[in-house]
Amino acid sequence: MNIKNISINNFRNIHDILVEPCDAVNVIYGENAQGKTNFIEAIWLFTGAKSFRGARDSELVLSGETAAFLKTEFYLDNRNQDCEIKIEKKRSAVLNGIPLQSVSQLAGNICAIVFSPSDLNLITDGPAVRRKFLDTAICQLYPAYIDKLKTYNRALAQRNFVLKDLKYHSELFNMVEVFENTIANVGADIIKYRIRYVERLNEFVPIIYSGFTCGKENLKIEYISTGSRDANEFYMILKNSRKDDMNTLSTSVGPHRDNLEIKINDMSIKTYGSQGQKRSAALSLKLSEAEVIKSITKQQPIALLDDVMSELDPGRQNYILNNINNRQVFITCCDPSNIKNLVGGKIFRMQDGALLNE
Repeated sequence: MNIKNISINNFRNIHDILVEPCDAVNVIYGENAQGKTNFIEAIWLFTGAKSFRGARDSELVLSGETAAFLKTEFYLDNRNQDCEIKIEKKRSAVLNGIPLQSVSQLAGNICAIVFSPSDLNLITDGPAVRRKFLDTAICQLYPAYIDKLKTYNRALAQRNFVLKDLKYHSELFNMVEVFENTIANVGADIIKYRIRYVERLNEFVPIIYSGFTCGKENLKIEYISTGSRDANEFYMILKNSRKDDMNTLSTSVGPHRDNLEIKINDMSIKTYGSQGQKRSAALSLKLSEAEVIKSITKQQPIALLDDVMSELDPGRQNYILNNINNRQVFITCCDPSNIKNLVGGKIFRMQDGALLNE
């Protein structure tokens, strides 16, 4: 799939622009605070997801205006289609002339992956960030997974709430067992989803990372679980942890405690990796996410790469510019010298919320 054009009105600091990107690499450069990330964010909203920057919808409207408007024409399923998004206190969407009940119904039409500087946290921060990465990616592919997460988190909160009174009220044991059954059954399914997804990622992660390093380094990821894919076994793990959990008033095992371990040449990248290696690894995870989407949906997602060039040596920069093939790519950067090796594609300059074609 490809975006043919996109218009943006009253969004963040962007007053009014109309852009016709190419089907390959599109580079948007300019100084900080000119609107480069805002442009990337606008495209991302067409996936049906919330802002990747964590902003509320009302914060996306240009100051002094009452609403923002986004419109795109895109090519998908061998035909041209269009989508409009209106943003006030919340978003509404129209797809091919049909109003949608929820913006989330756009999911599966315009597919994209986004990399921003905060995604370096995939490598440097704790397990919660990596669990969120897995869950977000899986939800985009399997809507049923969303309900499983909601059911699991609700049962988990209920178990934790009851744990504080369990030692004083033995009649609550039956209630705890009900919650534990739900946690075990749904949690086992969540672990299965995550393990299968990591297996799919590992089909692409080593190849993509090898491209960044010219084959000199190997990247591998592994899902580390505290529970089990088997519901009965998971229930016994929960039951055996109950005494300790009563002291901490929290559930110590399950998908909410699991981790995605990332290693370069069998060594922890979080501990031993350089900044360039960590950024390349985070990028490899995101680009592998795109390959998994393509392999499952048969649609090539758009790659949105925000401030991707910093802290990368020229060889890694060249790989991003000229070796992410067969998909539409949007890349932002500050220094125009970073893009001097671009072969083909389009270059735009962002200044004061205006996008100029060069």
